[in-house]
Amino acid sequence: MESASLDADILAKAVLKSLDDSKAEDIVPIDIRGKSSLADVMVVASGRSHRHVGAIADRLLSELHEAGYRDLRVEGLPHCDWVLVDAGDVLVHIFRPEVRGFYNLEKMWQSEPTAPRLVAG
Repeated sequence: MESASLDADILAKAVLKSLDDSKAEDIVPIDIRGKSSLADVMVVASGRSHRHVGAIADRLLSELHEAGYRDLRVEGLPHCDWVLVDAGDVLVHIFRPEVRGFYNLEKMWQSEPTAPRLVAG
């Protein structure tokens, strides 16, 4: 496994743990290696409300910063319908459920309906 790929997997596991700890719902990691030059992994998750989406994103940003990830970019925090956290090799989309259903990123990016999921741990 290449070093960059290993780094993406380590980062993805940290993201998945943070999302799980924040009680994010329907967490779906999608391996997009070879499909996009933007990242290796995309993670899609839901929060129950604007406030929950914002809290999930805030915690994720804080935990990644504490873990040494400094080049984090974020969009959507003021409104919290859809927050995008760009952590380099991993893109994280945190949605309110109705917004997630409208955009349906999982369907767009998954190559097969039952793609294997990464396991945090």
